[in-house]
Amino acid sequence: MPPSQIKVALIRRSEVEEADRIVRLAFGTFLGVPNPPDFMGDRNFMTPRWQSPNVKVLAARDGNRLIGTNVLTRWGSFAFFGPLTVLPEYWDRGVAKLLLESTMTTFDRWGVRHTGLFTFPQSAKHVSLYQKFGYWPRYLTAIMTFTPEANPSPLDKRTNALVFLSSLKKSQRELAIQACAKLAHKIDKGLDLTAEIRAVHAQHTGDVVLTYTRGVLEAFAVCMSGPGSEGGAKTCYVKFAAARGGTGAGERFDKLLDACEAFASSRGVSVEAGMNSAREDAYRRMRSRGYQVAMQGVAMHRPHSEGFNRADAYVIDDWR
Repeated sequence: MPPSQIKVALIRRSEVEEADRIVRLAFGTFLGVPNPPDFMGDRNFMTPRWQSPNVKVLAARDGNRLIGTNVLTRWGSFAFFGPLTVLPEYWDRGVAKLLLESTMTTFDRWGVRHTGLFTFPQSAKHVSLYQKFGYWPRYLTAIMTFTPEANPSPLDKRTNALVFLSSLKKSQRELAIQACAKLAHKIDKGLDLTAEIRAVHAQHTGDVVLTYTRGVLEAFAVCMSGPGSEGGAKTCYVKFAAARGGTGAGERFDKLLDACEAFASSRGVSVEAGMNSAREDAYRRMRSRGYQVAMQGVAMHRPHSEGFNRADAYVIDDWR
């Protein structure tokens, strides 16, 4: 089929459910899941993102038929894409290339200075495709899981001061969000999770965990959990988390993990968190607590620079 017969534009509201089905079918087929449509269970990576103001979903159509999508997420000066999925019957027909061409146009229009993606390191096909668009493979990102104890110690003793964004009054919430933006900016210039935080709060797809010491924000985590969320009913998916850098950063990161685990325990779920292996001390701290690597992917960067995947960054994320 000539690529000219396939067009790319923004997804329509009426196509979101079908886009979610394609994500499950494509990944389930690639990974050899016995029943591909069951891939990811009740977790939903499509609907919550489509509803978020910092996300654009591109759709590839053959006529009026949706055949593939790519999800573009912006965190201030940084953006990433994925999942990029195409109906299996349309694989190797240039659909992904068309989606990527539109993706690069959108990133250029956004004016972001650094972009990335998460892909299968064992797949020469995937890595080679993304290299054609200027992405370069760097360190592995481990998707780690941990089941916290059922009855954790009192939260204030474990974290000095633990606060959930949902528990704050509007004025306090705005101050907390501003503090999160300042913390992220210090880790990497222009990095900003404000829109992601607002989306989680507005959609009730989880909560934002905040840790303070003497009234100063030390760390925060965007935790997604519950029916219809990216974590689903059985998982606390830490979409992004960061502890303030500098002296004592490792200890602040430990307290952040305490907070995430306490949140997960309060909901009776396990923790899932991505950690890039370039962040060596943070990676080792998670492993020493008992976090197990469930799978791993390679982080590809454009341009070929470290961004916030570096040794002194105490950040949790993955770009799926």
